[in-house]
Amino acid sequence: MTLDEFNAVPAAEAEQALLDCCGSTGWASRLAAERPFASLKDLCDAADSAWRNLEVAGWLEAFGRHPQIGERAAGGSESSRRWAEGEQTGARIATETVKARLARGNQSYREKFGYIFIVCASGKSAEEMLALLEQRLQNDPADELKIAAEQQNLITRLRLEKLLPGMGPPR
Repeated sequence: MTLDEFNAVPAAEAEQALLDCCGSTGWASRLAAERPFASLKDLCDAADSAWRNLEVAGWLEAFGRHPQIGERAAGGSESSRRWAEGEQTGARIATETVKARLARGNQSYREKFGYIFIVCASGKSAEEMLALLEQRLQNDPADELKIAAEQQNLITRLRLEKLLPGMGPPR
């Protein structure tokens, strides 16, 4: 999809495309309503602002639409499943020992914080993600929520670039 095409589609179609990038319906609705965007940078800036102005429930909604690290995406569109699998390549090729530790860590994280471990996994090995998971398990809930939200925002930016290929990174 090009930026011009994105700007021109009906709001419901734009929202659906945006939900592939971030699973918060409030975030997607706000961005779809702010169209047209002149550039990918403008879209990303608006996305950042919309994300930072969401209530915690919107953040949790987005977190809930992600597969856990090491698991395959079950829902969402073909694009969002493909993107999630590509982002988690490091976890898929991990040793069975690391996969088991990730699974235990994911369970401990959910029990402690009430949502899945969110990390921008692109370019990270399973061992790096495991180390981050174990480190972040030491955080208090308020600090961890902020970290998870920032990680979601990083994932969203990468996915916006995938949604609009050929636009280059936002400047």
